[in-house]
Amino acid sequence: MNILEKVSLKEKIGYALGDGAANIAWRGVSTFLIIFYTDVFGLNPAAVGLLMLIARFGDGVSDVVMGMIGDRTNTKYGKFRPWILWTAIPLGGILSLLFTTPDLSPVGKIIYAYSTYIIFTLVYTANNIPYGALMAVMTGDDKVRTSIGSFRMVGAFAGGMIVQGALLYLVAYYGDIQPNVTLDELGQNKYELMISVDADVENVNVSTKHGIATFVWNDETIPDSVNVPTKSKSFSMEGGKPYSFIVTGENGLQPDNFTIIDQKKGYSNAIYLLSIVLSLALFITFVSTKERIKVPKTQKSNLKQDFVDLVKNQPWLVLLIVGLVFQVYNSIKQGIVVIYFAHYIHNQLLAASYMVALMVASIAGAMATSFLARRFGKRKLFIYAFIFSGAVNALLVFCGPGDITSIFAIGIVSEFGAAIFPTLFFAMLGDAADYSEYKNGRRATGLIYSAGSFSTKFGGGVAGAIIGMVLAAYHYNGQDSVAIEGAIPGIVLLMSWLPAIIAFVGAVLMIFYPLNQSKMDEITTELNKRRANELASEI
Repeated sequence: MNILEKVSLKEKIGYALGDGAANIAWRGVSTFLIIFYTDVFGLNPAAVGLLMLIARFGDGVSDVVMGMIGDRTNTKYGKFRPWILWTAIPLGGILSLLFTTPDLSPVGKIIYAYSTYIIFTLVYTANNIPYGALMAVMTGDDKVRTSIGSFRMVGAFAGGMIVQGALLYLVAYYGDIQPNVTLDELGQNKYELMISVDADVENVNVSTKHGIATFVWNDETIPDSVNVPTKSKSFSMEGGKPYSFIVTGENGLQPDNFTIIDQKKGYSNAIYLLSIVLSLALFITFVSTKERIKVPKTQKSNLKQDFVDLVKNQPWLVLLIVGLVFQVYNSIKQGIVVIYFAHYIHNQLLAASYMVALMVASIAGAMATSFLARRFGKRKLFIYAFIFSGAVNALLVFCGPGDITSIFAIGIVSEFGAAIFPTLFFAMLGDAADYSEYKNGRRATGLIYSAGSFSTKFGGGVAGAIIGMVLAAYHYNGQDSVAIEGAIPGIVLLMSWLPAIIAFVGAVLMIFYPLNQSKMDEITTELNKRRANELASEI
């Protein structure tokens, strides 16, 4: 195989579909699982945070093991491609189970959540570690690798756009419960809404289809300080029991103008559909990609030496910590979005439009990364992106529930910078693998990618724990409207300046990354000479 063989546009797109599929799972979990566990499945937010922290730490260990397995896999399809094929269906299946809610006791729910979440992380690892390592062996040119990385992130953000943009609308479609609705007009733009259902529904969200009207409980036992007007209400319903609201602010309302959603049924069926899309995309990635870079012929399998090389690899050590930091930053922002829009903006469906807008900004950021990296160098660009994205994101603290245009504008601009982090990170892990081969004459691509992936996954766990602990500190309960109102300051904190502080820490840490572009040009030239000599000796 010619190590300088051109990577075609078709192959780059095929590779990108793999991360599109992975992000249906990854962003589906990071964005929606916390609100699903707390508001739909009824778990305590602190318990959810602890679950994510424990599972992600264990997942980090499995990442390293999977990297070693990938490095030692030998098939006619290569080392890493087969794992994409083997995990395509299992990943879709376990994602579906993650959003399934069996009727269990409180302890049973915790056991089910731990079991399915841990299995999900293991299957995701078996898919994503080889997938990430595959990019490093598709080409020996670090600039082409950066281009492939840009395509990868476009695919990743497109997958995120699908799940974040479509999921809430699919939830609304599949979760429509067709309740009994009575609407009495009390005055101009003022109504009494009475709803009931025949059977218990654990979590219902009610709003108007246009999201204009505000709701208050028609219940004198709830104090005015808590029973504030909001554009939606989330609560649990008992079969046969009527629930009454005073609805104001929207003209000409009719009973069919209200959206009343069973979120449990809606989430489950929506995820089942997206899981099928995920599996099909992974099959395409397997078929359309090639592995070109082989380990040096003289290299013998030596796990101890692989680890010795790893801990002496300074570029990788810096990336390990930076990957943790940027993933905490991104995952806090992603994990709080739906809760922020549902309970602060009081328009949960608007979260879908917001996340689509952010995904468009992410795609633009990913596409611009290759050009910007040539202009500034990867290291400087990473630092600038941290500072820029964090500073802009902090401005959300000044936005009220009605400042929708400002919230969208700030989120979009911040996300453009945030999209640069993963695009650079995964390309730079390939650079770290090249650095190890250049310095030590050995290559352990899977191990380097797995250990780097550990930092990003553990970062997601840390972010989930932070979200859970902050919400618990403010006594958040997604099935209790009174507790929700009391937790608003914590929700705003998580959406705005807390992630910004984390971004500034990342910028400082990136200063210690040692590989500039001139050094990478030297490494690439030398490695291509060595590989060409190996090929010549085989002829």
